[in-house]
Amino acid sequence: MDRLNAMRVFVNVVDSGSLSAAAEKLDMSRPVVTRYVAELEQWTGARLLHRTTRRLSLTAAGEELLPRCRQVLELAGDMQAAVRHPAEAPSGQLRITCSASFAQAQLADAVADYVRRYPAVAVDLVLLDRAVNLVDERIDLAIRVAVEIDPNLIARRLTVCRSVVCASPAYLKEHGRPLRVEELAQRNCLTHSYFGRSLWNFTRKDSGEPVSVAVAGNVSTNDATSLMHLARAGAGIAMLPTYLTSELVQAGELVPLFADFEPQVVGMYAVYASRKHMSAALRSMLDFLAERFTEVPAWDAPRAAA
Repeated sequence: MDRLNAMRVFVNVVDSGSLSAAAEKLDMSRPVVTRYVAELEQWTGARLLHRTTRRLSLTAAGEELLPRCRQVLELAGDMQAAVRHPAEAPSGQLRITCSASFAQAQLADAVADYVRRYPAVAVDLVLLDRAVNLVDERIDLAIRVAVEIDPNLIARRLTVCRSVVCASPAYLKEHGRPLRVEELAQRNCLTHSYFGRSLWNFTRKDSGEPVSVAVAGNVSTNDATSLMHLARAGAGIAMLPTYLTSELVQAGELVPLFADFEPQVVGMYAVYASRKHMSAALRSMLDFLAERFTEVPAWDAPRAAA
């Protein structure tokens, strides 16, 4: 079976809403489209589509497979484009958006290294702690942190974003160190306006059991860097991304809490508007970021080794 074509047909069936519409779009006969879907189901060992005379919908297995098929097709397209245009030097302007905290802690250094490698590319960094409409705001690339990405978006997974619950030594000396995550409900927790403002999610490391704790405090902000400064100043307990705190934890300026619990891990994705006519600059930036921010990113390496 041509698995790549089978995945392409499956994605087109879902996007088109029917086997017939996908067949017309792909210039195939309906039986051929049906065969590709059936072969993909046979290969995965699961039914992917509910088919009735009136409508077509995804099964639970289909919901799981769809975003992965999109990622495989995207990577295949990137590989083909790189081979077709190996000598095309990246040039022009790239507008990139991400949170201010990630830009200041990690992305700015990455962009500096990128433009040294590709001096004909001009990068415009737009720092926003919100999701943007890429087309309306003329953004070429958005770095987003999320539990999962809308399968309708074009996204390339870069790495993971881990967090640490921490406080300053001064805060712990004054208020005592909490020993159980449930104690957070009675503590002054510094919260992010968009992520975990009222509920912090954990996984118990020994059993994998999920644990959620309702939290509240007297300061909330939409900027993780501000939360980090507040925690360092002893204002309370914060859940902060490790890309921002790894050096402070190593220096003893912030103390990690609850070693037996892992705060919710989310993905970090590069999101862009279209695979068609992708510029050499955007393609090279995607490859550069994927190479730099691996599944165990540099800021987590000492923690992972420990």
